Amino acid sequence: MTKGSASAVDKALDLLEAIARSTTPMKLSELAEEVGMLRPTAHRVLGELANRGWVFRYDGRYLPGPAALQVSHEAAAHSLAALCDPTMRVLSESTDMMVNLQVLESGGTRIIAALRPERLKMITRMLGDLLPPHRFAGPLALVAALEDNTRAPYLAMVEKSGYPMEGPTGFLADIAETQKTGFAVVHKRSQDIIGSVSRAVSSRKGSPLCALTVIGFDTDFDAKTTRMVEEHLLRATDEVQQLLTDHTSGKRPSDTGEEG
Repeated sequence: MTKGSASAVDKALDLLEAIARSTTPMKLSELAEEVGMLRPTAHRVLGELANRGWVFRYDGRYLPGPAALQVSHEAAAHSLAALCDPTMRVLSESTDMMVNLQVLESGGTRIIAALRPERLKMITRMLGDLLPPHRFAGPLALVAALEDNTRAPYLAMVEKSGYPMEGPTGFLADIAETQKTGFAVVHKRSQDIIGSVSRAVSSRKGSPLCALTVIGFDTDFDAKTTRMVEEHLLRATDEVQQLLTDHTSGKRPSDTGEEG
């Protein structure tokens, strides 16, 4: 479908996605050029989106509106968590470890769901907590999955925290290793008794949607157990990837003839 023949919904979503991707508020001309749309058309669609609260116009530039922010938060906290719950339960049972689901936010990653076996009840689930990029595997997996040009704010956070950026144990080396293997592994770090392994789930365009993280005591993660966790985690994230692809493309995960 060409831009000229795109439906009204396509045009609105193209503009919303461009606003969401941008690290700074964009002008009308910039948005129109970004999505390949005529300026009068972009102006009309943005006006309709502003009236419904999906975008906010300030000083000639456009930002995500309250409706967009509310939907994105609720989708992460409710719909995404509910969709991933069965997969998370299998992953937790098969590894006998804690499993959480995280999404990327501007200040780090947010834990929106967590399951914990009885043997790990002394480890807090941190449900709802915002995690910094460098201390845990989940944030590392999500930041490593970003494009270079969108990773900069998170690198600045790590640098500001005082955590080393360069060298074999620095954050940039962590990112490179995560990109190479597909897994973020954080253990034997400082005095922390907790270890974690994570893998990001990305959209068809490559941007990270969420991450599944397996958490246990640092002593749990010997080489053999880490490989076992990575195998289960690979299957789980592939399953979530398929679920999200099915739902975002309008497909049904199964065709039983029953209403959900």
